[in-house]
Amino acid sequence: MNYLQFDRTCAQAISLAENSHNLIAVFDAAGCLRYANEAFRAAYFIEKDENPLWCEMMRRNFDRRQGIVIRTGDFDAWMTATQSRRGKTGFRAFEADLHDGRWLWMTETAQANGWMLCIANDITSLRADERSLRQDRDFAIRASETDDLTGIANRRFVMERLDDLLAAHSPVTRRALGGCLAVLDIDNFKYINDRFGHHVGDVVLRNFARKILANVRLTDCFGRVSGEEFALVMPSADGREATLIIERMLAVIRETAPLEEMPAFRYSFSAGIAFALEGDTRSDLYRRADQALYAAKMSGRNRVEVDAR
Repeated sequence: MNYLQFDRTCAQAISLAENSHNLIAVFDAAGCLRYANEAFRAAYFIEKDENPLWCEMMRRNFDRRQGIVIRTGDFDAWMTATQSRRGKTGFRAFEADLHDGRWLWMTETAQANGWMLCIANDITSLRADERSLRQDRDFAIRASETDDLTGIANRRFVMERLDDLLAAHSPVTRRALGGCLAVLDIDNFKYINDRFGHHVGDVVLRNFARKILANVRLTDCFGRVSGEEFALVMPSADGREATLIIERMLAVIRETAPLEEMPAFRYSFSAGIAFALEGDTRSDLYRRADQALYAAKMSGRNRVEVDAR
């Protein structure tokens, strides 16, 4: 195909998208809208030359009761739960309804670099009772993947993403791969619970989850795996990049004051990073990350250590 044919093909593709009744949009790795056809912009009330962040678009629609129906009394909690799953798998499909009465079948296709293609088809003509059953199923699936206390991904969802990372490589030789696991643990959490009570401990856990999630890339998966221990799966990060990400998170938490009644209260966390080796099992990778976490704790806490292998 020569350049002229290529240009004509691209122009035809854009024309088809623009005139489609389906909702079509493309978001970059930061969640910024890069392209949306007329149908998508009309459904989400987005001006032609406007390119909002996905989270801003959803908050505005929620506040104005327009666009996608978001069934929650706590938008921030809904956003936390949604962002902990959105873009973490290569493909996701679900149903949603619009305030104008339409019912949509929505798909999200994510690339390894974090860019995402969103397409929605109008399925309003399907029977209402069938839609209700499928929506109940979707709610049940989301609940099974969400940590009750913090609203972020739970151990099950994170471990599935860790399996995805390892399954992408053939266990032939034990050489270093792209991608890593970081295990994060809140420092002196037992003391916090004993000194201030479990209610304060829960506040700290929820604060930590939201602060860290706000600094997680779309392609990475962050979740609570047990107690005060959390995991971050980074499928494409190299050593320097992963360490910089965790160090930025450490700085954010150091400056966090989670308790309004105790503005001087601060807390910290420690982290261990291990990189995937060919032939690794889930247990192998988690054990090495946990050992690196232990080294961070023994070195004074409030820091990150990287497994040397």
